[in-house]
Amino acid sequence: MFRALHQFLVSMGAVSFPLDILWEAAIFSPRMSTKEDRRRIELLQGTLDLLVLRTLVRGPAHGYAIAKAIEFNSDEVLQVEQGSLYPALHRLIKRRWISAEVGASENNRRAKFYRLTPKGRKQLTLETNKWDQLARAIARILRPAQQESDS
Repeated sequence: MFRALHQFLVSMGAVSFPLDILWEAAIFSPRMSTKEDRRRIELLQGTLDLLVLRTLVRGPAHGYAIAKAIEFNSDEVLQVEQGSLYPALHRLIKRRWISAEVGASENNRRAKFYRLTPKGRKQLTLETNKWDQLARAIARILRPAQQESDS
């Protein structure tokens, strides 16, 4: 079903990324997932980047704090694993969307703090708009009756 939905969205020009949303455990390690193992949902790599950028709008944070903020702000539905978070942070640094500097954490341990750059702020706006467009496109397909009754 999702493969057909993805093919439809690609044909409409709504998405151009490969399908990697799975409803069961994936062959590849998860980038970010929901908390329940039974109904684990693999999320798109760009989704984690978007959530990290959004989290850093509040100010600089170290990796553990970023992961915990995403978990807390999703009512503990989203779990970000270290093996997913740190490659995402490195990718965002490489793109110059975030910067990093060493500082002391709350418990006086040495930690790398990540900060949103002006370029990252612009990218956050672009990516949020793309996400909203994608969510609306999927909603139109999943809930066509509701869309018709709203008109």
